[in-house]
Amino acid sequence: MFVITTKALVVDGIALETAAYLCLTVAVSKLHLYEFKKDEDVSVENSTVTFCAEGSPLSFLSNLLMGMWEERMRRGLFRYDVTICETKVIPGKYGFIAQLNEGRHLKKRPTEFRVDQVLQPFDESKFNFTKVGQEEVLFRFEPGDIDKSHFFPCSPVDVDTNSPNVVAINVSPIEYGHVLLIPHVLDHLPQRIDHESFFLALHLAKEAADPFFRIGYNSLGAFATINHLHFQAYYLSVCFPIEKAPTRIVMTGKGLHDRRVMVSQLLNYPVRGLVFEGGNSARDLSDAVASSCICLQTHNIAFNVLISDCGKRIYLFPQFRDSSLIITPSCSHLAYAPLKNLNHIPSSLIINILAINFKKSHLAECYAEKQALGQVSQELLDTQVNPAVWEISGHMVLKRRKDYEEASEESAWRLLAEVAVSEQRFQEVKALISESAGLQDGLEGNGMDGEEDIHKPLANQVPSCFHKDCLVLQ
Repeated sequence: MFVITTKALVVDGIALETAAYLCLTVAVSKLHLYEFKKDEDVSVENSTVTFCAEGSPLSFLSNLLMGMWEERMRRGLFRYDVTICETKVIPGKYGFIAQLNEGRHLKKRPTEFRVDQVLQPFDESKFNFTKVGQEEVLFRFEPGDIDKSHFFPCSPVDVDTNSPNVVAINVSPIEYGHVLLIPHVLDHLPQRIDHESFFLALHLAKEAADPFFRIGYNSLGAFATINHLHFQAYYLSVCFPIEKAPTRIVMTGKGLHDRRVMVSQLLNYPVRGLVFEGGNSARDLSDAVASSCICLQTHNIAFNVLISDCGKRIYLFPQFRDSSLIITPSCSHLAYAPLKNLNHIPSSLIINILAINFKKSHLAECYAEKQALGQVSQELLDTQVNPAVWEISGHMVLKRRKDYEEASEESAWRLLAEVAVSEQRFQEVKALISESAGLQDGLEGNGMDGEEDIHKPLANQVPSCFHKDCLVLQ
């Protein structure tokens, strides 16, 4: 149930008649407030979504977000009109999506930090989200104290004691409704995931209650362009190719068999990745993913995350580079240990083996670092496509008409294959994640016998509340 604490909803009710680019500290003091219900003990699978007669989700948050986003578009706050960009589904097994967005790379903000370090301190001298125009901010997104979501058209906040979570437009959008979720925007948090920020993002997916609204995250070194903690999200009314890929369960959380977190591995897809779902509660699922991301960050492994299907499925894509693990004398004799059949080696021993092999490696396996070192083919460089979370998921944002007109499943596959870590590296990462997130071998006692668990793709039905510019021609 949703409660609006006003007699009439005004999508953009607060007056912003002052200068267009005031300090954000002033702007957030009188923002709309969306309070979501705190249901940490309810699983994502059991979340309630209200459907209209046509069968499409009816979400107050989605209507609110789209209404505010369109209003900003009418006011000319975006650097270009993304709704006129040509978009098509590429023929093939997976249906990769190609968008022609000529010149976006010239209009978006450049990267202002190193690509070889996943964790870097916040730098106030660089662009950050406290410098955005106040008109770019849509509303605050905060946890409530009761079991109902509320909307307050104008709610004051004491910015001296409470740094708000805000949703703002992306002025260089990839698609319709492209927004940013910025946790505790005034706290100057660098681009690094923690348990609470990830749980916040999961709540946004749940509250939107729309399978065509996805949330993405890019770490530093995996094509994040701003070192200020943020997630991205937008609407696209087709199934992402990644959502069609078959999977096999490889790890599970500990606990009751039918309620624990299940972790699957992508099969027959150009990028290797893990898929998290299930859990006794939304908090269980969120913590399993957050712990995995924190592990990767700690070991200087770049990664991308996609929150899909209203928060029910979360994809994690590691991009590898040398680790900062410490090698102890006690494990030095393992320097040349073969990395085969890791599932049968104790986790504590695997960590020591990985430390040695990480230090021995000198070749970059993170695409951004490959670019910097000249290890990417000129053909791919000429496309000017940076394979971040959206491209990895199958939404290819192309900058040249030539690439758009010649786009094929083979060319998309070839680009994404450059991002994929090797099988050996992927097994190493799985071992690290299993240890840090408290997971166990998923093939034992799960009744699957190792067969593929084919996830059913999202329905092709387009929600009736979608704006026509959000539709993609099949």
